[in-house]
Amino acid sequence: MTTIKITKMQGLGNDFVFMDYEEFEKTNLPLNELALKLCDRHFGIGADGLIIPVPYNESDADIKWHYVNSDGSLAQMCGNGMRCFARYVYDKGLVNKKSFKVKTLAGIICPEILDDGNIRVNMGNPILEDEKIPFKSAERKLTVKDKTFEINPVSMGNPHCIIFTDENTLELAKTYGPEIEKHPYFPEKTNVEFVKIQSRKEVEMCVFERGCGITLACGTGACATVVACILNNLTENNVKVNLLGGAVNIEWQGSKDNTKHNVFMTGSANYTFNAEFML
Repeated sequence: MTTIKITKMQGLGNDFVFMDYEEFEKTNLPLNELALKLCDRHFGIGADGLIIPVPYNESDADIKWHYVNSDGSLAQMCGNGMRCFARYVYDKGLVNKKSFKVKTLAGIICPEILDDGNIRVNMGNPILEDEKIPFKSAERKLTVKDKTFEINPVSMGNPHCIIFTDENTLELAKTYGPEIEKHPYFPEKTNVEFVKIQSRKEVEMCVFERGCGITLACGTGACATVVACILNNLTENNVKVNLLGGAVNIEWQGSKDNTKHNVFMTGSANYTFNAEFML
């Protein structure tokens, strides 16, 4: 039996198991199998995903990560996970500066640890071209079960389907999220966000995450949501996004005429516990 050291962290209730790369090597398990074991909430530790810092010696970034969803699938990006990752690798001395570059499957992401303890992440430009999201339809309507939704496909390195509503966002996510996640319009599946506009500066969002299900927060989903809000002229360019687990602030200076602006996300990242786990 192998014993490994892990750290549990959470960003707005979106929770993750962290382990150092040396601990991962001790397991002799594929990433997907390890994630399934550790993220199981009954027989494992319980988490929305597994995150492992990876040594990286190229000039385009300071460090790399492995991010795996709780169902064992690889994910291109996770905003709440990136905030936790930034705090973890800085505190562990794996990077020696408060602003640095991380190599991900979504490209280079740049987090910064602020003096107030929050983490600000440059999430890069939103992706709006259908073939790059990827999204396979000329329609912007989607029907599941008994309901037709107007949708806004956006990618933040991972696909999102944003739906504006005046109904109960959590109930919609529970009822329709699983069907929309795997809808044929989204060949790589999608995260699904149900969004209620509260003011020009504040929105409410519930998410059904690809590979996870209902989660308390989704950082990339909050970013994609605000991009969709601005493109639909529903909010200003600096927005508080209220999630089940708390709030995150999203800034995007883009518009319909100029979408090539980076999205910035600011929010918390917290430790839960350190432990040893017997595989």
